[in-house]
Amino acid sequence: MANAPLKKIITFYFRFTPSYSAIGFYARRLFWRPVKGDFVGQTWLVTGGSEGIGGSAARSAVAGGATVISVARDIGKLKAFAASVKGPGKVVTEVADFSLQNDIRLLLARLEERGTRIDVLVNNVGIQKRDQILTKEGLETSFATNILGHYLLTRELLDRKMLSENSTVIEVSSGGMYNHAMVVKDLNITGEGYLGVRAYGLSKRAQVMLTSHWRQKYAGTGKSFYVMQPGWVDTASVGRSMPRFRAILKSVLRDHSQGADTIVWLADTRPKQEAIESIWFDRKERPVHIYAHTPKSTATGADVVAGLENCLQMKPGQAGSADHDPNHGQPDAIRVKRRATTA
Repeated sequence: MANAPLKKIITFYFRFTPSYSAIGFYARRLFWRPVKGDFVGQTWLVTGGSEGIGGSAARSAVAGGATVISVARDIGKLKAFAASVKGPGKVVTEVADFSLQNDIRLLLARLEERGTRIDVLVNNVGIQKRDQILTKEGLETSFATNILGHYLLTRELLDRKMLSENSTVIEVSSGGMYNHAMVVKDLNITGEGYLGVRAYGLSKRAQVMLTSHWRQKYAGTGKSFYVMQPGWVDTASVGRSMPRFRAILKSVLRDHSQGADTIVWLADTRPKQEAIESIWFDRKERPVHIYAHTPKSTATGADVVAGLENCLQMKPGQAGSADHDPNHGQPDAIRVKRRATTA
């Protein structure tokens, strides 16, 4: 949006601010019933669970009596978060970088060794990068974190039967997906075609399509799959990736608990979903398309899964749509020196 015409920017804010900001939350909340929040005996796994929306969802689950496995990559933040949370439930911390498949597989191995069974999985971890950054496994970082890691974790928990019979999986997407029609080959785009806002939007669109895939595959099993978007929330990630957006709207951005409200409500009520592909926002099932161009994509959830599987099979140095791999041979993630456009 940085290079968008002024009229387009004004139209955008005029259309979405009343709904996606705290204004919309307060208006809709007038008609809601309180969440019971009885999660005693449940085990939750929350990725990106040391701060922000994930941290708030984890706090609510602990307050309702759940044991929450809070996963993040920063051990210091995890320890501080765990120390700040009050029972009757408890927090168990786990360190994993969700941009790295190896970290996720090691996490799974630790959980499986302990005989862990998950009742509520919240795939919350997500990032938006202004610059193109490749992981040491050769993948674009926001793609690896926002969708590929979610898919790998969920697939393995399902295959290893580590999700309970009546478990719920909740994907935390974003309204940033609405402007992007799915192009599967661009999910892990690298090189000169990279735009940070597009990489983010496609990964968030993929979360919606992946959830539809899980819903169809596991229909009738007792498992529930939802994808939600939290609205415009004042998180650290928003401050880093969209400083102008935050500066303009800071006074009306939602706080973390408002962003997490629908996550907790879905876990508590597990409502019936009418459409195969929907996104939940402010406790209501919403359409996944609001612009005319996005439904024109012919990509399906199965196509997204096939693309993700292909990336899981790649070895370091093979990933990406560019002919070269800027990260090849490097021990750590590399920042590609090309500025990306963001909102």
